[in-house]
Amino acid sequence: MSLITSFFSVTIYQPLFNILIGIYNIIPDLGISIILVTVLIRILLLPLSKKSIESQKQMQEIQPEIKKIQAKYKNDKQKQGEAIMKFYKEKKVNPAAGCLPLIIQLIILIALYRVFIAVISYDSANTLLYSFISNPQEINTISFGFLNMSAAGSVNLPLALITAGLQYWQGKMMLQKNTKNQPEKKDPNKEPEFAEIMQKQMLYMGPVLTLVIGLTFPAGLLVYWFITTLFMVGQQYWILNKEKIKKIEATNKK
Repeated sequence: MSLITSFFSVTIYQPLFNILIGIYNIIPDLGISIILVTVLIRILLLPLSKKSIESQKQMQEIQPEIKKIQAKYKNDKQKQGEAIMKFYKEKKVNPAAGCLPLIIQLIILIALYRVFIAVISYDSANTLLYSFISNPQEINTISFGFLNMSAAGSVNLPLALITAGLQYWQGKMMLQKNTKNQPEKKDPNKEPEFAEIMQKQMLYMGPVLTLVIGLTFPAGLLVYWFITTLFMVGQQYWILNKEKIKKIEATNKK
């Protein structure tokens, strides 16, 4: 366990801590430093995030065919599973492809939480700094002239509400795309599938959790979450509408 903790500290926590302090040395505003670190992380994770969104899109596009296979082999779960896996291979779709980016983001979020706590309660005798990173001696937690990065509670409510709203919009975009990809009429007497129930629940649970986190954790973490969500909304919007943009461009060329 200590080996895993040590690996996590050396490869993720310490580099993020030094990057944040290094940026703060150049731009002595903790809020701006957090935003720049967030943008840097999102750029580095761009290939993984893009793959995750495209994987979700592919999974939604093939859902009608998956349902047909499930209906065909509803009395034989083994054949149903084999047929579905074969179908995935034919379509070159990996149902687990969207999990890796989420796991990586969770690990980074945990590391950043520790980094923010360490920076907010900065100790000038910190031993985590690399030799080429100047020691700022102290960190001013007041950012943008008014926001305390160490604050938690109701003071974070406006930003927490905006962040939760962005997350809801992100989930809504994917849900609307899923609906468009299933043109067939639904049987009103048929019970909704587990995946559909979970997707609709997460549409509301995700923003609620974001709101709770925003009011519980330091504002610094909330600023990171806001910029991350904003970045992902823009990226998801671009990827989901890429085909539409290509069609418009092709029409304009004619």
